[in-house]
Amino acid sequence: MNMKSQKFRKSAELFGAICGGLMISLPAIPQALAQESIPKVNPCPRIFYEEPHNNQVVVPPGCPPNAITQRLAAQGLLPVPATPSQNQTKLGVGGEVPQPGVSSPGPARGDQSQQAIPEGGSTNQPPQTPIATIALNNGKVDIRLVNDTAANITFQVIGDTAPRSLQGKSDVILQSLNAPVTVTFQRDDGGQLLVTPQASSDPGKLEVRFNEATDAAQGRSAMRIEKNGSVFLN
Repeated sequence: MNMKSQKFRKSAELFGAICGGLMISLPAIPQALAQESIPKVNPCPRIFYEEPHNNQVVVPPGCPPNAITQRLAAQGLLPVPATPSQNQTKLGVGGEVPQPGVSSPGPARGDQSQQAIPEGGSTNQPPQTPIATIALNNGKVDIRLVNDTAANITFQVIGDTAPRSLQGKSDVILQSLNAPVTVTFQRDDGGQLLVTPQASSDPGKLEVRFNEATDAAQGRSAMRIEKNGSVFLN
């Protein structure tokens, strides 16, 4: 009887150890599967290439250029768009692995506005005349944006800030921006902006006022300040 009891006790202990090991390892399985199922995040989401963002928001460096990025680069207001990294190419626009037969948005053939040129490169167009000239403060500039319209304005300092909103009848100061610097802006209601830069008597300070433009030809969507203090509008 004692021998049988000992054998039964050892069998029960062995069975308990096996079951305990299974219970310990089971929670790790779903956790491992959950980690594998987490999608990689693409810094170039598909929304950058859909309207209205396609013509309003400049994509981050390294992303395939959308319409406004290509247009500003062609005008010399942005550096040449960088080639997407290998990881971004694998992920595709939108952060998902491209499906067979589905291509990511890209430049249309024959669209001259999408052929970016280096900053300071030559074009067939005559040199643009600065709208204003300011004295920089050790290569830096403070920009005061004044929204005199009743509409909200979305603005972005390329390479420094994400798109931000400036409410109607309000202002904001962008401090210590390194020249050259490019600022883009558009009215949220789709209207045109009349942009008036005015240099201050203090070095390194520029005031930019936004008003409603009655003529579409007067509308502006970008401003660039060069290292020499020249201010251009586009």
